[in-house]
Amino acid sequence: MAYSELIKNFERVRDYMNEFFVYGFKSRNEYHQKSPRSYDNERRRIEDYLGEYMSFRQGKNGKNVFLSIDSRRVRHNPLYQAFKARSFTPGDITLHFILLDILYTPDEEKTLGDIVKKVDEDYLAHFYNPRVFDESTIRKKLKEYEKLGIVRSRRQGKSTLYRRSENFDLSSWKDALCFFSEAGMDGVIGSYLLDKLEDFQEPFVFKHHYITHAMESEVLCSLFEAMRRKNIVSFQIRGRRQRKTVQIRAVPLRIFVSVQTGRRYLMGYDLSRKYIWAFRLDLISQITMEAILPEFDTYRKRLEEMEPHMWGVQCGVPGGKLQSVSFILHFSDEEEYIYQRLVREKRCGTVERLDNNTCRFSAEVYDVNEMLPWIRTFICRISDLQFSKKSVQKRFCQDLKEMYRIYGVE
Repeated sequence: MAYSELIKNFERVRDYMNEFFVYGFKSRNEYHQKSPRSYDNERRRIEDYLGEYMSFRQGKNGKNVFLSIDSRRVRHNPLYQAFKARSFTPGDITLHFILLDILYTPDEEKTLGDIVKKVDEDYLAHFYNPRVFDESTIRKKLKEYEKLGIVRSRRQGKSTLYRRSENFDLSSWKDALCFFSEAGMDGVIGSYLLDKLEDFQEPFVFKHHYITHAMESEVLCSLFEAMRRKNIVSFQIRGRRQRKTVQIRAVPLRIFVSVQTGRRYLMGYDLSRKYIWAFRLDLISQITMEAILPEFDTYRKRLEEMEPHMWGVQCGVPGGKLQSVSFILHFSDEEEYIYQRLVREKRCGTVERLDNNTCRFSAEVYDVNEMLPWIRTFICRISDLQFSKKSVQKRFCQDLKEMYRIYGVE
């Protein structure tokens, strides 16, 4: 098949964009999931979209390709460009412009018969070898556009009248679109809307700009739709260390976002495990909608009941016990901000003020391991650190010893 920079399915380039940006250390010979020709085609497509961000490094196994994007400096996520290269057939694009030309005036309504007649007589008749669009094809296209909001319809007697949707002035929403296209959950939608505006400057620069979220937009949109409709979904999820994929059937309940890494998770009831589980969004692909689940609200309520003991995304295992942790935090008179930080970041824990310079933190959670990176940020200020799970306490002490060894601390 001849090369084309346009794509029909975003999944074709998503994996390579992720590999090039997040990792960027592989050569052509180290990509085993597809053929070398597929690699060449996808690399070429990504270079067409993001050429100014593509870089190359010669390694011992060949030339390594990677995306180099400073997320602190870009004001508009460049990865959205890949969504705007959707392929189309000659028939689709021809009918698209003909229909929008016929329905150009928003307040002018036409029946299906009127539209079919104008397509034949006013447009196709001027070609020597015109494409033929029957009434059924035009009806399906109008219904598709109606679902997308491009066209509106209403019944009048036995006929259906069609008209183009009114234009909406987005100029007063410019700043909101600039912000939420970068900070919102499905920012690619805002990016499409921004394409309708001209001559404007992006007013925002983001300190924590998780641009890789763009590659999860299609997945996220499907999951939101499933939650709204209360559907079961099936999807493939890739192993973090192994490239093997596993088929999952689950009830999507919530999307959780890590405030530390920006990583996003689907919290869903796994119909195989019979328990609520966390699935990394960047590892999910090929979502399929299944039946509506009458018990959807029951599972969502179960997740809400778990949240008071969730530090991150771990829900424990069926029948498992809660794990406890506590420590005393010390701070001077001039370090009240340390106490305020603890209060601000305690999540599901509790803070008890003991005196002017000490307080006690305690929590009961499903998995204390999720708390360890946060607890380590208070090292040299904490004492009487207690874990109910001794293996976690042992791991914490071993991590400290290893850190002392690395930095040469006696």
